[in-house]
Amino acid sequence: MTTALTRRALLKDVTLGAGATLLAPALTRVAAHAAGDAHAASPLRVVFVTQSNGMDPGHICPAGWKLEGNGSPPANTKLVEEQLAKHPLHAALEPLAPFKDKVTLLRGLSNRIANGSADHSGGFAALGCYNGKNGPVAQTIDAALGDALPAPFKHVAIGLGGKPESTMNYLLSAIGPGTVQPIVCSPDLSYQSLFGSVAGGSAKAAFDRKTHLFDFMSDDVKRSRAALAGGEREKFDQYLQAYENLHARQKELLAREEAIRRADPKLGGKPADKSSLILESQFEIAAAALVAGLTRSVTIASGGGSQGEFGTFPEFGIRDLHTIGHGGAQGEKSNAQCFTELRQFHCKLIAGLVKSLMAVKEGNGTAMDNTLIVYLSDQAEQHHARYFEWPVVLIGNLGGKLKAGGRFLQFPGYQKSSEHRTLANLYQTLLLAAGKPRDKFGSPDPLLRDIDQTKPLGELLA
Repeated sequence: MTTALTRRALLKDVTLGAGATLLAPALTRVAAHAAGDAHAASPLRVVFVTQSNGMDPGHICPAGWKLEGNGSPPANTKLVEEQLAKHPLHAALEPLAPFKDKVTLLRGLSNRIANGSADHSGGFAALGCYNGKNGPVAQTIDAALGDALPAPFKHVAIGLGGKPESTMNYLLSAIGPGTVQPIVCSPDLSYQSLFGSVAGGSAKAAFDRKTHLFDFMSDDVKRSRAALAGGEREKFDQYLQAYENLHARQKELLAREEAIRRADPKLGGKPADKSSLILESQFEIAAAALVAGLTRSVTIASGGGSQGEFGTFPEFGIRDLHTIGHGGAQGEKSNAQCFTELRQFHCKLIAGLVKSLMAVKEGNGTAMDNTLIVYLSDQAEQHHARYFEWPVVLIGNLGGKLKAGGRFLQFPGYQKSSEHRTLANLYQTLLLAAGKPRDKFGSPDPLLRDIDQTKPLGELLA
């Protein structure tokens, strides 16, 4: 195969059957790389990870960080920037320490337009920057970026439900006005909806997590590999490895479910209240979908969306997130210890996603070099949020569209300065970086008349 390899020529030589949806994106990238098309070979990706119950601003400040008026909201009147290389991360973010040079911590971005949303969640406000209590009145940023970054699946929304029996969450993401993007809260359903697409007819009904994915596309895989030269074949095998990893995860999930069922008959055959198991599986599914090119926009939600939809982690001794939100303890753990442990767990999963993407060579770097992960809560800075600030953790620089990480940015507090910025400003930045800028995003805060809420954050743009 020569460097003149093109997608059209490759797909002409390889007649895909069951594996068309899954293999075509990977083959397209292999062809683009061989033809020297760096842009097509290095697609941009954005992942949103939301966690219920608020994000303590102290968790995203460098360890030991001190600043006059360092409450919430922050009282500084000028932008404060600090290099993370000078400080350890807070214990809550410790799993991200190996990637500190990719991390940007943002404090002080307000989203007061969310005020009046449900008591325990901003709902659609977190990703939409409007009053979530009014429902999906406009498209949320995750879906907007899905439109900007086309793929077979525009946007994948998966996660953990707030209650053990939850299979869907209809309260966080929106495709457009009046149209909810359901968040699939069952790994089985996520797996089926994404990877069951390789099966057709009666085979589709038989496709479930017990089935080896390659059973449906093994012939396509063989034909594809045979049509590729050594270098292209090696790159293609990297994409296939994502499916192998997913299959291993599904087998592990099944095995652990059987063990859980035997140990605790009350589960009724479901691993539903093993939240860590569900969330781990959803992250694996997201990684496979991203690496394979099935989607370039993913939302992974951990609880959230309405009153009581926090999630529960009995395996960590944390069964009542509502109680810790109000300052209560769980057994011998204080609420602060509980929040730190849960944040560490979520950061561990994010770190695992980073490692998966870094393992895939892409263009002159890795898949992670072309990815941005946005980690925030659906409920601003605390359990009963005031929305004066909405802490955000960024990992990655979206193919160099954003400045390198390793930074802590604390914007001026709400109404403290004309340099104050909002969550909508951040989302405007992401849309610009993705090549689809908008005149505005969400609903403007009427109390911030002296601030341009449509302006991208120059502090982030490369």
